[in-house]
Amino acid sequence: MTERAANEGADRRAASASFGFRAVSVDEKQDLVDGVFERVAPSYDLMNDLMSGGMHRLWKDAMVSRLAPPRQSRRPFKVLDVAGGTGDIAVRIATRSEGAALTVADINGEMLAVGRTRALSLRLDHKVTFVEANAEALPFPGGHFDAVTIAFGIRNVPRIELALAEAYRVLKPGGRFLCLEFSAIDIAGLDRIYDLFSFNVIPALGRIVAGDAASYRYLVESIRRFPNQARFAAMITAAGFERVSFENLSGGIAAIHSGWKL
Repeated sequence: MTERAANEGADRRAASASFGFRAVSVDEKQDLVDGVFERVAPSYDLMNDLMSGGMHRLWKDAMVSRLAPPRQSRRPFKVLDVAGGTGDIAVRIATRSEGAALTVADINGEMLAVGRTRALSLRLDHKVTFVEANAEALPFPGGHFDAVTIAFGIRNVPRIELALAEAYRVLKPGGRFLCLEFSAIDIAGLDRIYDLFSFNVIPALGRIVAGDAASYRYLVESIRRFPNQARFAAMITAAGFERVSFENLSGGIAAIHSGWKL
């Protein structure tokens, strides 16, 4: 091992990240997050329906509508969906756009297995490619994709700034980045109701449906640790994106952030 590699490894181990309300090292967070999604993968989509009352479907539809992939195209409209293992976003884009060529990147093999099965059952496997990859170090050339999307995944990345830099790198000039993520509620009173539901009901649902309350307690805590809308927009801008904006959904329970590589 070179001295530089050794120093980088030491820096990574020393760097701090949050795993829910706990402070952990970057490497430890990645291992812990991997464990969460390995456990919840089989029930992930069902739990999304139960936790959001089905609203996550409308939020994802809204993000795909903002993307507006071309229905027909003389060349493939290349979209990378990061942390999209179960294929929820990719399937939505593939069914709306004949010209879309989808790549789903996820660090978790269990989640990717769910996505592959879904794409095959819908006969979309010829349009969607699944790749096991880390959002912080994507295995794709620069300037390759027309759009990069990520839905409810970026808050699980240990170093968000690296994931944003990678999204910027792999986009073509003129390409768009769209991120759907839980955010900060901006309606008085709704935040208290949401907290009661999140901390009391969601872990209980996780225990009943997935046999795993702890993983869903982490997911609830991770939402509270994620930067609010304005702070996350500033991070996207710092990564090089321009015309950065965000749109609140359901009173700020979720938000769609957008940025362009110009």
